[in-house]
Amino acid sequence: MNMKLKFIETEKPSCIWILTLFLFTLMVSSCGSRKDILYFQNIGDFPAGAADSATYQLHIVPNDNLLIMVSTLNPVATEPFNSVNLTDSYTSGLEWKGYLVDNDGEINFPIIGKVTLGGLTKSEAEKLLEDKISNYLTDKPVVNIRFMNYKVSIFGEVNKPGTYTIVDEKVSLPEAISLAGDLTIYGKRQKVRIYRMENGEKKHYTVDLTDASVFYSPCYYLQQNDIVYVEPNNARAGASTYNQSLPLIFSAASILVTVASLIITLNKK
Repeated sequence: MNMKLKFIETEKPSCIWILTLFLFTLMVSSCGSRKDILYFQNIGDFPAGAADSATYQLHIVPNDNLLIMVSTLNPVATEPFNSVNLTDSYTSGLEWKGYLVDNDGEINFPIIGKVTLGGLTKSEAEKLLEDKISNYLTDKPVVNIRFMNYKVSIFGEVNKPGTYTIVDEKVSLPEAISLAGDLTIYGKRQKVRIYRMENGEKKHYTVDLTDASVFYSPCYYLQQNDIVYVEPNNARAGASTYNQSLPLIFSAASILVTVASLIITLNKK
């Protein structure tokens, strides 16, 4: 009888240790390491100025909505080229009408007619329109183009997924992620995917935010209509595999440990 009691008392503590080790393993596996979370870890290995904003070029693509304003020393002469009268004191309160770039990269501009702007940078398009409008004006015109629908979409493991309008016509990948409230703790920083249209073709890139080489990436500056997707890490994927039952497992294991401890205490008495 005594031997049997000793056997029970030596076996049950081992069960407690097994359950404790199980709980600890689950907790550790569900947490990301420091190496998985920190951004730009090897930033000291790269020279400053890697992502030079001067080299950033935004090109006009189909479905862009362009605000085009023409001005000269004689505002009355430019009225036919503007969708809103620039001499109107109430202009600031009106909604400007943009020019939609069609699938052929063209817009239908007043008086001039069809103009191909697709594939051009903003400065190239402004120069092209200035040259064409000069044929109808005495004074040299100045053309200013703004993108009315510059936006990027961010979803996946971020705190505020959604589509964001960029008024400055330039946004870097880190800035865009900041707009989305940063990645969650479950976001896989080594595999951030960017989907974009280039020359009519769908392309995708993978960026590692833990590596400072992202500053050299062609995706450091996002293009209009880019889609950014942050993959979930293994902990999040595992939790979804078990139908989000991990908290229940923790609770059940905790109860088992408590009950086992109580039985051992009673047996000792």
